[in-house]
Amino acid sequence: MTVADSPARPDSAAPSAPTGAKPVLDGTRGLPQQIGVYVFVVVPLLALVAAVPFAWGWGLGWSDIVIATVFYVVSGLGITVGYHRYFTHGSFKANRPLRIALAISGSLAMQGPVIDWVADHRRHHAFSDKEGDPHSPWLYGTGPAALVKGFWHSHMGWLFDRDQTNEERFTPDLLADADIRRVDRLFGLWSVLTLLVPALFGGLLTWSWWGALTAFFWGGLVRVALLHHVTWSINSICHMWGDRPFAARDHSANVWPLAIASFGESWHNLHHADPTCARHGVKRGQIDISARVIWAFEKLGWATSVRWPTQRRLDRLAKAK
Repeated sequence: MTVADSPARPDSAAPSAPTGAKPVLDGTRGLPQQIGVYVFVVVPLLALVAAVPFAWGWGLGWSDIVIATVFYVVSGLGITVGYHRYFTHGSFKANRPLRIALAISGSLAMQGPVIDWVADHRRHHAFSDKEGDPHSPWLYGTGPAALVKGFWHSHMGWLFDRDQTNEERFTPDLLADADIRRVDRLFGLWSVLTLLVPALFGGLLTWSWWGALTAFFWGGLVRVALLHHVTWSINSICHMWGDRPFAARDHSANVWPLAIASFGESWHNLHHADPTCARHGVKRGQIDISARVIWAFEKLGWATSVRWPTQRRLDRLAKAK
């Protein structure tokens, strides 16, 4: 992969980084939003729990596997390349069609509207593993009981908190983008489509209602739940255990078993050492699928000003450890 030098930005950096003039929180979520969180988290989780007996009793067809894999890749890359590396950190510039496509594909992961997700993640970087971080596992202490509580909180417990991140402080650039505001407002539609379109494909491929039902289960609910927990593992596992070859101001670490499922997000230590870098897996053998996708977008001319790492920059980060 061709690399070009790019200056570092602070951990909280993103397009139009927050000035700190506005409060971190903007009240609490309303009851409808809170109910939505429970539905989006709990229903796919119940499907994931039921997946083993379901597969044992009724099987898992080839069409279910193909549909689930395709939607996992599309929605997963929407989170990693879109929500995270592009919208949160500005690791590259995207043309308008790509920008809209990334916002929609990330919405298909059912992890929240794009502006809400980005605001929470920029707040995470601004206060990483300190008071104010929405999902640090280190907020309750270092004893065994405290770490168990911290793991639960960082993995998914924080989602049930009603605190609302101040979007005017953390995402003024996205609020000023009419296309992204429109995609954000239609999150309910994307959530319905991400479950029903797999069912439609399953029905058409098998020409049966049963095929539609199993595709809804595997390609919709189970796929969403699996991607949920892979993403949340970056917040929990990758801030508790793993290798830390680069200097970061928190507990971020690399966890190699999650690399492929997370499309390279689990090379988390370098990401926190240099948040706007487009590539997270920078050492030999560190597979980073998201970086390869960004590289392909660059070659196609859809992405520009990509912030690739340089050896000089990496050596400086390693020495500062």
